[in-house]
Amino acid sequence: MAKAGQGPRSSVWLVGEGRRGGRRGGQPSGLDRERITEATVRLLDAEGLAKFSMRRLAAELDVTAMSVYWYVDTKDQLLELALDAVYGELRPPDPEAGGDWREQLRTLARENRALLVRHPWLSPLAGTYLNIGPHSLAFSRAVQGVMRRSGLPVHRLTGAISTVFQFVYGYGTIEGHLFARAAGSGMSPDEYFQDSMNAVAESPDTAPDVIAESRAIMSARGGDTVAEMLDRDFEFALDLLIAGIEAMIDRG
Repeated sequence: MAKAGQGPRSSVWLVGEGRRGGRRGGQPSGLDRERITEATVRLLDAEGLAKFSMRRLAAELDVTAMSVYWYVDTKDQLLELALDAVYGELRPPDPEAGGDWREQLRTLARENRALLVRHPWLSPLAGTYLNIGPHSLAFSRAVQGVMRRSGLPVHRLTGAISTVFQFVYGYGTIEGHLFARAAGSGMSPDEYFQDSMNAVAESPDTAPDVIAESRAIMSARGGDTVAEMLDRDFEFALDLLIAGIEAMIDRG
């Protein structure tokens, strides 16, 4: 959802290079949008969205905050640039290479999930801005191309895309939060998971049969580590979604 007072044309991709950057000379030497965006991504990865500020970025770049404003008009524009920059890490399949749409869809879903986990700050920004930067649009076009080759009728494409990638968004977001909480507690994901399970089991308000059933389900799922368990669940859920799309194609 856009912030109060922000219309869609406030997007950095719709207002050009901004009042300062690209419109007049005298920009601070040694800076450009690419370098500023790279530093923004590094800071967001290291410290998170809540701690990010233009002053913190300027300190990272060893410049004044006003120097940054030569290249972007607002913090929101800078966050939009960072958001699109990380979408550039995705490697969509070549539409000219052919191949099975199911495997290509799995590849896109896996890459998107990994991106969400690698950059936990991406999730809230993806839900805030228009996501119309060049890398984001390239990913969207790749997804649409793969889904078109599935054989679904055109009026069903957006529903199928939403089903798959809203699942990926939710799964990757929660997974990223889990790993962030583990890191914040100084534990590995496996240690954090076991500590959490032990805490729940020791709670007097937790029914023993519920814990026993949960442990049995997780044991049946398989996987020696949290990462393996998450991978198994993700792949099975993805199989279910693709099977659902295939069933809809068969229905005509």
